[in-house]
Amino acid sequence: QVQLVESGGGLVQPGASLRLSCAASGFPLDRYALGWFRQAPGKEREGVSCISSSEDLYYADDVKGRFTISRDNAKNALYLQMNSLKPEDTAVYVCAASTVDSLLCSGAWYDHWGQGTQVTVSS
Repeated sequence: QVQLVESGGGLVQPGASLRLSCAASGFPLDRYALGWFRQAPGKEREGVSCISSSEDLYYADDVKGRFTISRDNAKNALYLQMNSLKPEDTAVYVCAASTVDSLLCSGAWYDHWGQGTQVTVSS
């Protein structure tokens, strides 16, 4: 059974850091493109950061320089280090895997999805 499970979300103050993790089971991640997506209340889902199997990277403009995506194929895991968090980063963050191994960081290309973890940035 294919499963992606996120962890690491929480409530933090502006300027703080969080590290999100995504653990996969039921399939090996090494051949998949992986991504982090987020959806804030009243907004459409957006691609935050994606990483191909060869570790090419994509970042949305508003997270460049603050967020870092990484993968550990040996642990079958995906990570998102988020620094200098802003209130506008508040959203449910979801990890996903795509059999289309590219940097097309659009949800339409992704086959497997986690349930999400809430990130709230507020003073």
